[in-house]
Amino acid sequence: MVLIRPVSLDDLDQLLQLANIAGVGLTTLPKDRDLLRRRIEKSQRSMAAIPDRPGGESYLFVMQDVTSGQVVGASGIVSKVGGFEPFYAYRVETERLESRLLKLDKEISVLHLVREHDGPAEVGSLFLSPDYRKKDYGRFLQLVRFLFLAEHPDAFEATVVSELRGVIDPQGNSPFWNAIGKHFFNIDFPQADYLSVVNKKFIADLMPTYPIYVTLLPEAAQKVIGQVHESSLPAVKNLQAEGFTFSGMIDIFDGGACMSCERDQIRTVKQSCPATVERIIDEPIASPVYLIGTHGTHFRACIGGIHIVAPNRIHLNLACALALEIRAGDRVRYAPLRPPTPPAAPAVAPEPA
Repeated sequence: MVLIRPVSLDDLDQLLQLANIAGVGLTTLPKDRDLLRRRIEKSQRSMAAIPDRPGGESYLFVMQDVTSGQVVGASGIVSKVGGFEPFYAYRVETERLESRLLKLDKEISVLHLVREHDGPAEVGSLFLSPDYRKKDYGRFLQLVRFLFLAEHPDAFEATVVSELRGVIDPQGNSPFWNAIGKHFFNIDFPQADYLSVVNKKFIADLMPTYPIYVTLLPEAAQKVIGQVHESSLPAVKNLQAEGFTFSGMIDIFDGGACMSCERDQIRTVKQSCPATVERIIDEPIASPVYLIGTHGTHFRACIGGIHIVAPNRIHLNLACALALEIRAGDRVRYAPLRPPTPPAAPAVAPEPA
């Protein structure tokens, strides 16, 4: 069994091990020990005083194997991006070109640099150990942030985005970076990826501000615009099931897609319910799998079956209760781990001849 809880400094060494096997492109889970420590400390400060309006707070969660105590995954959410350091992206737009003389009418994609100082909430830092990519653990790790958001909606912006890792080869080469960024920064993609976590000022100093016509880029770069890394495909599928769609923006470094959804329209948020644990049962509960999270700043979450007595009253399995560190009478929030399957359409009898 696994549980998800807020990160602590005791997790630093294990989290660093995860970051080192995550590969290039996961900027929000840095491989630098000092940066990762500061990220943990900021998460702890954010969790200790969850505000009633977003101010750039950062919440980082870890997945832990209950039996071994090993940290096997991480995921995070930022209440608001932008502010002092803007949120950068390319907005993909289409321009129409027409020539009556040549009888030519065509559309061309153009990249426009976006600097967002008053940005949306953002989910990121998603990584799960390859040994645990089973039993719905990946979906759990991804969706738990929305359960937390549903518990504290006012602490997050009204729009939520997810910047997905773009196409990068095992050596850290990005076709999109090689076509654009490399010419302005004179550094390779892994180094730029690292510097974007340390200080984004170099982006403002050197990033080209004029529109970039996609047709002028090498074919290899054109092909990866708005595409995602192979390892991110399951995450895309889960986000789509939650209501996320392509935002029309891409990452300025690797060209990966940025998806978005209105906070209150996220499937897990809409379908989540607060409830009191009326009874704890020392036996398995046959039901669909639910996300179950605790109330308040001592947030913990697990997945399992529940017996819904009423929308605001449930019975919970003992193993889940122990993982969540709760007793009968405590309040939780729950949501289906998967979207409910729509009922099959009734068979229609053929009309008589």
